[in-house]
Amino acid sequence: MRVLIDTNILVSAALNPGGTPYRAYLKAVSFPNQCYVSDQNIDELRRVFNRKFPHKIDAMEAFLALALNVLKIIPTPVEEKEEEGRIRDPADRPILRAATGAGVDAIVTGDRDFLESGIVKPRILTAAQFVGQEHL
Repeated sequence: MRVLIDTNILVSAALNPGGTPYRAYLKAVSFPNQCYVSDQNIDELRRVFNRKFPHKIDAMEAFLALALNVLKIIPTPVEEKEEEGRIRDPADRPILRAATGAGVDAIVTGDRDFLESGIVKPRILTAAQFVGQEHL
């Protein structure tokens, strides 16, 4: 399965290696899955840590250095898609654009704007849903 991990899952995984988001990250990067992040996810991860967790930037960079060995970074296409309007927060729309452009099967996120969007392709899953699915 081709899975895009959203920024909030990466943040939580970097901060708590024992939590469900970290387990979702591990599942996403493990065979037979392929894990993707958009270039925007990486930029946003760094912004979040600089703003909210400046004392943990070294830990985030160490996590990211390892993660980038197994994550595939995908570019965010410039051209907007009609389905993006279903995402309330305009700042989240490029993530959906990148995911659909890369043909991912699922986005793993904790973001309500994605979870409540009604989008069915790609599937929108919480970390717990992704971890709990045997066939995913």
